[in-house]
Amino acid sequence: MTGTTRILLTGATGQVGRRFLPRLVQWAGPDAVRVLVRDPARVAQAARAGVEVVTGDLREPGDRAKALAGATAVVNVAAAFRGVPDEEALAVNRDAAVALGREAAAAGVRRFVQASTNLVYPDGLGRPALESDPVGPSPRFGVYPRSKAQAETGLRELVANLPGDPAGAMELTVVRLAFVYGEGDSHLSDFLPRLAHWPAHKRLPVVHHADVAQALWRALSMPSAAGRTYNAVDDAPVTAYDIHALHGLPLPAGAAGATDQDPWSGMASNALLRAELGWRPLYPSLWTARDAGAL
Repeated sequence: MTGTTRILLTGATGQVGRRFLPRLVQWAGPDAVRVLVRDPARVAQAARAGVEVVTGDLREPGDRAKALAGATAVVNVAAAFRGVPDEEALAVNRDAAVALGREAAAAGVRRFVQASTNLVYPDGLGRPALESDPVGPSPRFGVYPRSKAQAETGLRELVANLPGDPAGAMELTVVRLAFVYGEGDSHLSDFLPRLAHWPAHKRLPVVHHADVAQALWRALSMPSAAGRTYNAVDDAPVTAYDIHALHGLPLPAGAAGATDQDPWSGMASNALLRAELGWRPLYPSLWTARDAGAL
């Protein structure tokens, strides 16, 4: 990154964004970072450190234009997740993401990093999903992975059809995140009700916030990441039994004898991220994070 770089970060007050922002400031420098937020009070500390704050909504074209003016890179981690109507999830995760990509390309942005999810892969692969596998999220996961998969498709089509010299066009990098946890995020404990019907041995692929930040930074800053897609997932998935034990809770009735019909569902390989970008998880497993006091 150079002194003329201006990185726009969206979703800076969300669970991923607010943990990535201070690391981005550390790695790129505060003068290189701009955030688009609806509530500037939530990024007051970053603003005092020198981060430029644009107040607005990602869904509003005028606000996107203000945020993109002079930007050379974008990291889009904004997301409407659980508990929102399908229309809102599609408006934020798909429509606003693709519109941001289109307008970023027109504004001269060179690198666009899109945060996605490992749930875009279909069930039934019989192995960990690879980035070369086609997307096709299971309907049982709801609108979130569907909206993210459609955003990926829309952004790729956009980049493939940009006019002019491809050498000077915007580069897209997609980072597909597993279940994100750590650093005080309640995501794991909030997920406990959904585990009530899981077999005890069913596995959840996870990735720590510190390792998400590593993956996003490498996707943003490394030239070799241009045009690529990467799975960001730690080395060891965690079982439903482990999650209950971590919270000091007994297994729900029947969980010990239940069977997982697709033990590879949601599993994804991090081999490409390791091989191409040199990524290594600081917390290879949830237990490593627990022992380090990083939950």
